[in-house]
This record gives sequence, structure tokens and C-alpha cells, in this order.
Amino acid sequence: MLKKCLLSVFVALGLISCAATAPTSSALMDSATPQKFAFGLWGDMPYKKAGDEPKLPAVLQSINQSDIAFSLYDGDIKDGSSKCTDDVYTDALKMFGSMKMPVVYVLGDNEWTDCHRLNNGGMDPLERLAHIRRVMFPTTSSLGQTQIALEHQGKQGEKYVENTRFSHSGVVFTAINMPGSNNNLVLNAKECTSKSARNAAQCDAANAEYLERDAANVTWLTAAFAQAKAQKALGLVLVVQGDPGFDLPETENTDESTAPGVSGYRHFMSQLVQQTEQFKGQVLFVHGDTHFFKLDKPLYNPGKLLSNLTRLQTFGSPSLHWVRVRVDPNSSNLFQVSPVLVSQPNE
Repeated sequence: MLKKCLLSVFVALGLISCAATAPTSSALMDSATPQKFAFGLWGDMPYKKAGDEPKLPAVLQSINQSDIAFSLYDGDIKDGSSKCTDDVYTDALKMFGSMKMPVVYVLGDNEWTDCHRLNNGGMDPLERLAHIRRVMFPTTSSLGQTQIALEHQGKQGEKYVENTRFSHSGVVFTAINMPGSNNNLVLNAKECTSKSARNAAQCDAANAEYLERDAANVTWLTAAFAQAKAQKALGLVLVVQGDPGFDLPETENTDESTAPGVSGYRHFMSQLVQQTEQFKGQVLFVHGDTHFFKLDKPLYNPGKLLSNLTRLQTFGSPSLHWVRVRVDPNSSNLFQVSPVLVSQPNE
């Protein structure tokens, strides 16, 4: 059954279309002249098994004392080898609630995709995803002590509520549920059941979920670019959690983007390339998952530089730091990225 479903997955990847209804334009459109501002990016923390908890307060304090207008958290509120129990999500809400400025939460793989693993409690990832949609988006606004209104792809508690969008001073921000672990695409029967409580039927359901969400994600991506064009935005910031593996090939015969383990990102990334090519502004593509800071302009296709796309990979456990991005509408370098290294009290 899994083999048959996989065949459907890969056939559908070539035929998939943006069938979902496009959302209405955001009520947060900027009418005033864009002004300079800064925002923060952080994620992949805290990991209890890595001993992150004593380090976390310094990170939160550093962000709270900064000049940012808001921050975006790019997933993984827990480590990948601990149980996906309800307290994980309530603890995360407390963490986000301690932030003075608005926080936009983006889903990571550790809090739903990987919950089938035995060391995660052998839980159903799709049930955990449904739980996150009910719990982690209690209102239509952001999290944090100060909040901003967000446009959501789905209604509260329902599918794709986690895909959000807002505009600020000439830049469109969009968050999309595209997590690590190959975007929840299961490649084969061995991968399905290895160190896992899943059965074949659950893996078929995972692949069906992947296909449906991938189509919805592309719809949301397309709508974000359409809004940016309509607003004549200077830039677009896209935040996901999963590392899609679009690095430069290290040799002529090596291209990370073609590896099976990142095949679940290919359709979405091809659409991102197409949309970026048709956009006059700057695109900042942000992801976590790999846990070390990286800033580059990757060649998605060999020999083809996407000059207006910059990839930013954020810090993660055990390196508990964050990234400050200054937006300067008067500069040809719209997004000015600075890693913020947080010193711990005992260091």
C-alpha cells in the first residue's frame, strides 16, 4: 500500500496545482512611506536533553532588550528525542508569552513530524499537528505581550491556520509550515517503521497530508508574492523551518538538492524560484533545522544565480543565539543581517 501511495505522490508532484482559494489581501497593507526598522529571528531551542534551559533566559533577555519591532521563531520548540506531550506546547506558549514584542511562531519537525518516533512517545504526528493548530494559535494575532494582527490561510483550529502573513513598512512577511524530516514525506516502507510506532496506513496518511499541505503552501506562497507586487513592496521575507537542501554542489557530481532526503521540498522550492524571478524586490528566505548561522545567495540551479534571493539559516541548539535583521528602504542592501551572540552569565 505504501509503495502505491508513493507512486501517487511522485506523479502528483508533477501535476499538482494551486487549487485552494487565494486569501483576500491583508488589512495590514502599508500606506505610509516605508521606514527603517529591525526584526529578530530565532528557533530550534530550547532542547532539554542538550541542557539548553539554563541558557534560554539570556537569549530571551537579549531579544527583549533589543530594538526589534517583532520576531519570528522558525520552529523546533523541543528536541528530536523527547516525548511530544501536551506540556511541550504549553511551555512554548509561556516562552513566547515572556516576549515583550510580537512573536510569529512557525512549526518545526520536532513538535509534530517526528512524534511517531519511539523516543518521542510513538505518537501520531497528524494528531499532534491538529493539536498544535488548536493550541498554538489561540487568536488571529501573533504571540507575545504586544501583538500584531496576522492573516491566516485557515480558520482557527483548522488546517493551515499556521500559515500566516502580515506587512510592515514596505515588506511582506509570510510564515509557512514546511518542516524538517523531508516535509513529512515518507519515502519507503523501511523509513516508515524504523524506530517508529507507525504502520503502513499511517505512512500513507502522512504522504496524503504532505501532498495536500504542499499544494496549500504553494498557494500561500503565490498569494504572498501577489500581495507584495500589489503593494509594490520592497521585499518579501519567507520563514519556514526545514532546510530544503539547496546548497551549491561541491563537485560536478554532487548536488544536495537532488538527494532523496530533501525530495519533499522540490515542488515548493521550484515555485519559490519562479516567483522570485518574477519579483522586482528582494527576497529573504529564512529557515532553521541545521542549527548554525549561514547567509548566502545559493545557486538553486547550476549556473543560475538568483541575485534577489538571500538564504538565511538561523542558530539552533546548543548554540543559543539569534539574528537581527535591519531593513533599510533607502539601501540597495534592503536586508542587513547581523548575528547576535548571547553571552551566558557564567561565561
